[in-house]
Amino acid sequence: MRGELEESVALYSRSIEVFPTAEAYTFRGWAYSFQGDYAQAIQECKLAISVDPEFGNPYNDIGAYLIEIGRWDEAIPWLEKAAQARRYTTPCFARFNLGRVYERQNRLVDAQHQFRLALEHEPSYTPARHALQRLAARWN
Repeated sequence: MRGELEESVALYSRSIEVFPTAEAYTFRGWAYSFQGDYAQAIQECKLAISVDPEFGNPYNDIGAYLIEIGRWDEAIPWLEKAAQARRYTTPCFARFNLGRVYERQNRLVDAQHQFRLALEHEPSYTPARHALQRLAARWN
């Protein structure tokens, strides 16, 4: 969070050597993504999934990284898995990201549905509220 990305990668790597967890791989992936290394970030998320396939964060993160590099359509199955993951406390992120993909594809009804689902999970999630307002403005 303080921008000490190389140190973060090193510390997560040491942690993984001692006891590999899905969280550690996912967080190491975040550090790589902040460095712009999305390929490595995606690989870390896949390692996280291999440790715990029920952990939703790495699925959403893969989807978000694919969006960042312009591979929108490829993000959909990852985001769908995140939204359905048993161990995922913030499915609003996956729903919001799915909404972004659908909006980009001009599937506005599907986008609206995902943004509403995001708000059902987290009523105070401002990006989803703004997205719904943006869609409403397009229809008026």
